[in-house]
Amino acid sequence: MSRKLLPLSVTAILMGGTAMADVPNVAVDIAPVHSLVARVMEGVGTPDLIIQPGASPHEYSLRPSEAAALQNADLVFWIGEDLTPWMEGAVDTLAEGAAVTTLLETDGTTLLDFREDALFEAHDHGHDDHDEHGHDDHDHDAAKEASDHDHDHDEHDHDEHADGHDHDHEEHAEAEAHDHDHDHEEHAEADAHDHDHDDHAGHDHGEHDPHAWLSPTNASTWLNVIAAQLSAADPDNAGTYFANAAAARAEMEALSAEINSTLDPARGGSFIVFHDAYQYFEADFDFPASGAISLGDATDPSPARIAEIQGRIRDEGVDCVLAEPQYNPGIVATVLEGTEASTGVIDPLGAALEPGPALYPQLMRNMAATLADCL
Repeated sequence: MSRKLLPLSVTAILMGGTAMADVPNVAVDIAPVHSLVARVMEGVGTPDLIIQPGASPHEYSLRPSEAAALQNADLVFWIGEDLTPWMEGAVDTLAEGAAVTTLLETDGTTLLDFREDALFEAHDHGHDDHDEHGHDDHDHDAAKEASDHDHDHDEHDHDEHADGHDHDHEEHAEAEAHDHDHDHEEHAEADAHDHDHDDHAGHDHGEHDPHAWLSPTNASTWLNVIAAQLSAADPDNAGTYFANAAAARAEMEALSAEINSTLDPARGGSFIVFHDAYQYFEADFDFPASGAISLGDATDPSPARIAEIQGRIRDEGVDCVLAEPQYNPGIVATVLEGTEASTGVIDPLGAALEPGPALYPQLMRNMAATLADCL
């Protein structure tokens, strides 16, 4: 026996069972996913959490201990670069030899496209309006953009044709004034479009909304994926992993029933969220939001967007506006000015919860309770 294996053998004898070193080192990106992995590993081992609760996953600086957890990992579970674009490089560099599972790319995961507007329409909600990977809405948006582009092109061609005619001095002066106003309007529209594009860039994302853990349906799918990956790396404990996953899936069904019961008295109420992170929850529980103050996670909303949200709150009598722990409460206060809407704080990451197997179900219960209380 080699000297390298001797300490492991001694440890196994002292523990009277399987050596702890036989259990894979597991690193997980965010607390809700860490909770799912911890539930599957319960009784066998404990995964490492990379992004601490309360921190924004979109921008994060690794601590030395978190970098070490990635470097030592045999398995990595993460949502994907749509949520944590900075982490792809860290995983590639630090966890070079690890088996990496990108949950957004796993079979059976329901994906939704980003909603681009401040105000949401009824057809944006529910699984019937998208395929499993959400391309239909994206194609529709692309077609609309192409149509808008063609329309602008036609208008441009018309203007150029008009400029080709001879005019007398007076008509020419009027045309110049008109063109100046038209250019001014186009410039203002372009500025507004660019600003909206900047808001959109705040997602720092691909085409899909990455907040997919807020669907218990997705979470249930991932439990089996997690168990399979752990079992491949640690066959001796495969029975425990799959038994834990099966129990957790049953718990997820009960959790969904409980959340529906919590939300039932508040159905029909209308609410605005701080940023558009909740459509997976909305779709699973048929509980649609009316809009989002901020389109992206990394940018403040424009004054025009705030005015648009305020208009809906006043015109439609929106009942509730929800803040989040990670973001500026002053923006929510501004939105609430002159309205009678209630407010609350909703937390999609479990910032105030203890990481571990119990975090995910408690996170979902808290979200439902916050909505019900606010409405």
